[in-house]
Amino acid sequence: MPPGGQEPTVRWRSAIPTRSTGPRTSAGLLVYRVVDGVLEVLIAHMGGPYWAKKDAQAWSIPKGEVDEGEDLLAAAAREFGEELGVAPPDGPWTELGEFRQPNGKIVVAYAVAGELDPATTVSNTFEMEWPPRSGRIQSFPEIDRVAWVDAATARTKLVRGQIPVIDRLLERLRALGEPVSETR
Repeated sequence: MPPGGQEPTVRWRSAIPTRSTGPRTSAGLLVYRVVDGVLEVLIAHMGGPYWAKKDAQAWSIPKGEVDEGEDLLAAAAREFGEELGVAPPDGPWTELGEFRQPNGKIVVAYAVAGELDPATTVSNTFEMEWPPRSGRIQSFPEIDRVAWVDAATARTKLVRGQIPVIDRLLERLRALGEPVSETR
């Protein structure tokens, strides 16, 4: 059940609603809006020292690993809440499909139209030894910033394996008759 208590409405659902054995699977939610005919998506910059000085291909849709037997929708909502510290926007969710990442992981992506103020987000944290081999354990936010960007900008910021998520969302919106552009 997503944060906020209500199961999101889904227009299209895959035949396999839970994680099974096989490649590691993540589920994520891409929040979008259309402003003056331009598709904007909410993306998150990965936190921690490895990503601190990177911008190109250092952003992601809010997503995370699905627990064995966990419902994919519930996992996407849970991860959204953990990574951004807020409940996903209300509204019908659309499954965009499965996307194999260069490392072999599968990302199941959903989309929902909505509004969210990036300034209200607060990420969970993780711990790691930093600097390497120092023996010092430090805490870092999983996501260090969140931003609305147009689809064209998202293509340059998202990690390579997630760019097809933007393409699929554009296809779905256009198939529904939504006249959307990628940039201003």
